[in-house]
Amino acid sequence: MGSAFTQAAGVVLRTPLLELLVTLALGQVLSLLICGIGLTSKYLADDYHANTPVFQSFLNYILLFLVYTTTLAVRQGEENLLAILKRRWWKYMILGLIDIEANYLVIKAYQYTTLTSVQLLDCFTIPVVLLLSWFFLLVRYKAVHFVGVGVCLLGIGLMVGTDVLVGRQQGLGDHKLLGDLLVLGGATLYGISNVCEEFIVKNLSRVEFLGMMGLFGSFFSGIQLAIMEHKELLRVPWDWQIGLLYIGFSACMFGLYSFMPVVIKRSSATSVNLSLLTADLYSLFCGLLLFQYKFSGLYLLSFIIIVLGLVLYTSSSTYVAQDPRIYKQFRNAGHPITDTPTLGPLEPSVTYTSLRQEIEEEPRIRVA
Repeated sequence: MGSAFTQAAGVVLRTPLLELLVTLALGQVLSLLICGIGLTSKYLADDYHANTPVFQSFLNYILLFLVYTTTLAVRQGEENLLAILKRRWWKYMILGLIDIEANYLVIKAYQYTTLTSVQLLDCFTIPVVLLLSWFFLLVRYKAVHFVGVGVCLLGIGLMVGTDVLVGRQQGLGDHKLLGDLLVLGGATLYGISNVCEEFIVKNLSRVEFLGMMGLFGSFFSGIQLAIMEHKELLRVPWDWQIGLLYIGFSACMFGLYSFMPVVIKRSSATSVNLSLLTADLYSLFCGLLLFQYKFSGLYLLSFIIIVLGLVLYTSSSTYVAQDPRIYKQFRNAGHPITDTPTLGPLEPSVTYTSLRQEIEEEPRIRVA
C-alpha cells in the first residue's frame, strides 16, 4: 500500500514538472527560429546590401498559402476555405494587414534607430499582450505572473546594458525618434496579432489561422512589394549564396509561423512573448563565433534571469473570468475542486485555465 502511494505521488509530482519543462523548451525552439531569421537577415543586409523586408515576408506568406490555404481549399463542410471566407473574411483581412505591417515596421526601424532601442522598445509587446488578454480574453493573473514578467524584463535590461558596456555595435541611430516610434508601432501590432492568434487557435483551429494568413498575407504583401520594393529587388546581386540565405530565412520564418500556434495553444501569447526574449541572446552567442562580438559573463547572467522569470510565470496557472460580476471570486486552481450542493440559482461560472497543456477537461467552479 505504501509503495503504491509513493509511486502515485511521484507521478503527480513529475507530471507538472515535465509539462513545465516542455513548455519552456518549446518556447526556446521559437527563440532559436527567430535567431535564424535575424542571422540570415543580417547577412543579407550587411554583406549583400539586400534590404528587402517586404519581399522576405512575402516568401513566407507564399509558403503558408501553398501549405495551409490549399489544405483549407480541399476540406469539406464548414471548415472549407469558401465557408470560412463567407463568415469571417473581413476579420482575417484586417488581421493579415496588422501582421504584415508589424513585421515591416520593426525591420524598417533598424535603419533609423539603435540596436539598443529596438531591443528595449520591442518588449512593449508584453504589456500590450497583457492588457489585451485582460480586457478581451478575460484572462486574470496572480502576483507571481507579474513578478515573472518583471524578472524577464530585468534580464533583457541587463543584456542591453551589457551591450553598452562591452561596446557592441549599436547602429547609426539616425532619426532616432522616428525609429523608436516605428518599433513601438510594430510592437503594438505584434501584441494585437498575438492575442488574436491565441483566440483563434484555442477556439477555432491552427490550420484556419495559418491558411487565412497565407491568403491575405501573400495578397497584401505582394501589393506592397510591387509598390515599395520592386526597384530594390533589381539591385540585389543575385547568386547562389544569396539564394541560400533567402531559403534559410523563409524556412525559419515558415517554421516560426507554423510552430507558434502550437506553443500558444499549449500556453498563452504572454508566455510565448516572454520566451522570445532569449532570442537576442542566442543571436549574440552566434555572433561571438560569426561576427567576433565581445563576450561578457553578464550575458550568461541575463540569460539565467530571463529563464528564471519564465519559470516563475509558467509555474502557476491563470484563470479566465467568464463574467465581470464575479472577478473577485478567485480561487487557487491548484486546489482540488469538489462539487458542492446549491440551494438557489447559480451565478455565471469562473473557468480556470492552465498555462500548460490540459489533459482533462478544464474544471469549472460555480459560485452560489
